[in-house]
Amino acid sequence: MLTNNSELKSLIDKLWNKFWSGGISNPLTAIEQITYLIFMKRIDELDTKRKADAEWTGEEYHSIFPDDKLRWSNFKHLKAEEMLEHIQQKVFPFLKNLNGKNSHFTKHMQNAVFIIPSASLLVEAINTIEEIFKEIEKDSKEKGQAFQDIQGDVYEMLLGEIATAGKNGQFRTPRHIIKLLTELVQPQLGHKIGDPACGTGGFLLGAYQYIVSSLDKEGKFAKEDEDGFVRSSTSAMLTEEVKKSLDSSLHGYDIDVTMVRLGLMNLMMHGIDDPQIDYMDTLSKKFNHSELNTYDIILANPPFTGNLNKGEIDGETLKLNTTKTELLFIERIHTMLRMGGTAGIIIPQGVLFGTAKAFIEARKIMIEKSELKAVITMPSGVFKPYAGVATAILIFTKSGETKDVWFYEMQSDGYSLDDKRVKIEQSDLQDIIIKYHDRNPQKENDRKAKHFFVTKKEIVENDYDLSFNSYKEEEYEEIEYEEPSVILEKLERIEDEIQNELEKVKSLF
Repeated sequence: MLTNNSELKSLIDKLWNKFWSGGISNPLTAIEQITYLIFMKRIDELDTKRKADAEWTGEEYHSIFPDDKLRWSNFKHLKAEEMLEHIQQKVFPFLKNLNGKNSHFTKHMQNAVFIIPSASLLVEAINTIEEIFKEIEKDSKEKGQAFQDIQGDVYEMLLGEIATAGKNGQFRTPRHIIKLLTELVQPQLGHKIGDPACGTGGFLLGAYQYIVSSLDKEGKFAKEDEDGFVRSSTSAMLTEEVKKSLDSSLHGYDIDVTMVRLGLMNLMMHGIDDPQIDYMDTLSKKFNHSELNTYDIILANPPFTGNLNKGEIDGETLKLNTTKTELLFIERIHTMLRMGGTAGIIIPQGVLFGTAKAFIEARKIMIEKSELKAVITMPSGVFKPYAGVATAILIFTKSGETKDVWFYEMQSDGYSLDDKRVKIEQSDLQDIIIKYHDRNPQKENDRKAKHFFVTKKEIVENDYDLSFNSYKEEEYEEIEYEEPSVILEKLERIEDEIQNELEKVKSLF
């Protein structure tokens, strides 16, 4: 994994420092420009590989490049000023129209600009990216990890820098938490899968990789990562029919067009040729109502940092009397699910116990209009260093109504809960997955444990409170103290010893 490769991390830091000193100090702008360069290199490699595969099988192949001069492998050898001009005038315009005029990618790349300001910065960036890819290849050969997967590690580390930009309260969901949610919700081939606030597409990519892994029946491409998740990181084994079905099943929306572009490129660099990510405020009146009641699976960590303008909210389908995004997204996700569809979402823990009417009504949606299956509380350090807020995972299915709710208190996600987030041995992740899928309300009644069931009746009587501590029974250990006379005797003995030692010290002077 990237976190254990100091050379790779050093190269990425070097790349960031070059952009900073080169005049691009906004992390969001820097990541966008770096992504364009990585994307140029990646599509060259993908096209070359597909061409070689076609030659091997004797199939006809049409390159995506109308001119070989547009390839990274060719233009990287140009002189500095010539290369900058070539990319600005030829390569970038080609890139913007890569998937054809009707694709989401081309649509959202129309206003994209290549703003690396100097030829020297461009050359330094290209050379550093070359070094990064060499290190990726070396790491993949030495450690047996698929090239595509470790490249994803690099890209996601770059995406992590977005958090420092402070835009709209966005922060990246750790990949092991995304994997946890997919293991709990278990998306399948043929499901329509969505994220109404997808950012850079992490949950869509997580669902994609989970499904690809589930199709790898013999485990030929499977690897177990350091968090205990088994994933097949290559899509090479997929038939064209399966690949098209899978690619078209993933749908994401975001209100930031830069995030949309980054999400599109993120998925494309992981083998999803034509991602379905679009610009849309899913809470506003501009929300496309044809998306209602259509999703089998929704995975999301929607932003929860503020209030919306009430006049902009889609009052036709959102009935909660609130402007808080964390509550409105619960209702939006419920409206997007088809009957029988399941959501796995991350919310701030305040949603679990807030006493204002809107908080209670939001919880009622999951309890009265859905089957709320699980509440998994997470410690506050899970999203560090980007945010210290305590969060929880909610899993609910749009169906009849709730019967018994399974609660689990995650105490460790396998990393230290400080800003450094160092890997540690203790982790509840795999235990959560096993216990969730084996859960039984008849057997899990010990309220002193870190997982147990609570009946709907008890939750309703408690104002729909879903906080773990409201139902946990504290186990108090009785402490036995010595008799006062014994304690006094010990104190007198200690005092005598001190006096004797003082007398010895005085005798030396």
